[in-house]
Amino acid sequence: MRVLFIHQNFPGQLRHLIAHLARRPGTEVLGIGRETAPGMEGIRLLRYRPHRSPAKETHPYVRTFEDAVLHGQQVLRLLLDLKSKGYRPDAVVAHPGWGETLFVKLAFPDTKLIHYSEYYFQIEGADAGFDPEFPSTLEGAAFITVRNALHLLNIEQCDVAITPTRWQRSRYPAVFHDKIHVVHEGVDVEGLKPDPDAFVRFPDGRVLRPGDPVVTYVARNLEPYRGFHCFMRALPPLLEAHPDCQVLVVGGDEVSYGDRPKDAAHWREKMLRENPVDPARVHFLGKVAYDVYRCVLQVSVVHVYLTYPFVLSWSALEAMACGGLLVASDTAPVREVIRHGENGWLTDFFDRDALVGRLLHALSNPPEAAALRASARQSALVYSTKRGVAGYMEQIEKLCGTV
Repeated sequence: MRVLFIHQNFPGQLRHLIAHLARRPGTEVLGIGRETAPGMEGIRLLRYRPHRSPAKETHPYVRTFEDAVLHGQQVLRLLLDLKSKGYRPDAVVAHPGWGETLFVKLAFPDTKLIHYSEYYFQIEGADAGFDPEFPSTLEGAAFITVRNALHLLNIEQCDVAITPTRWQRSRYPAVFHDKIHVVHEGVDVEGLKPDPDAFVRFPDGRVLRPGDPVVTYVARNLEPYRGFHCFMRALPPLLEAHPDCQVLVVGGDEVSYGDRPKDAAHWREKMLRENPVDPARVHFLGKVAYDVYRCVLQVSVVHVYLTYPFVLSWSALEAMACGGLLVASDTAPVREVIRHGENGWLTDFFDRDALVGRLLHALSNPPEAAALRASARQSALVYSTKRGVAGYMEQIEKLCGTV
């Protein structure tokens, strides 16, 4: 069987599935990704680069769609070259969010196309307009309406769509729900687990270990979509009420979702200006190596996870896998994994005092925290990579007739 993977940031979320198929006798795996994709050892990767950017004259509403067409056009050229050399994949598994798969069926009409369908945008009822600090506008609603044209094409063209959570599935138009299967790709629950010997060492020689009063916060980038502004506003009263606690913050200063602040270089600068904290107690670690990230989660007494109603972060599940006690936002994607009082605590996204109260309670009540941490670990096991790979393989084998 030949399986072709297409992902702008190859291997992206599909790493474990790719590794599984690459080890399987009789299976040939090939990847396509952008020239900036990290790639994956042992997997042949064909790289592409759109031949230009969207034109300045293009209407702002359709600029992202033009960019998607440019991505799809370049991938089509690769596919046609492969086809001219006799290559025919049995299945294409792809993240279609940047347009790469728009023309896959033109090159290989009989090949089964499986999409990792991550998100379908909403004018209201999800991330847009959720935060009153960033209210919706008519302009924004118009942009979202047009932006979904790509995602409608993606879901219409694929044979099967896979999305990580039930909530993400619910965002798509109901007419497509029968086509969308919920399979989380999984996190490394075996490699991410409690470790009493874990530690985080600072340049000055100080060391934090499990049991120390440590609060953690993680995001790919520090920004409002992941509640960074709410987290920062909670720090001054938390630090005052608990003079011994230390705070570890992991994340970069770029923008993954939303916009940069208008009056600062990045959100960290803006929120520190508005909420000054003691740098000897609040440690901004930036983007860190995986081993350091794992230790940060393992030394944490309580982990803060805040998000708009949007895509659920891997970090929430990874913190749970490490036996983390999560104080998380009471938003739809989080409620799918956190049951208040059973495997973590939920607070209103915007309620600073409730967040501070929960953090102080966790720091001051180790026995109660221990029970919740154990339950969190058990909940995370449902999201193992083994289970995720099995779910994907079930769909691939059904489509390709190998069951």
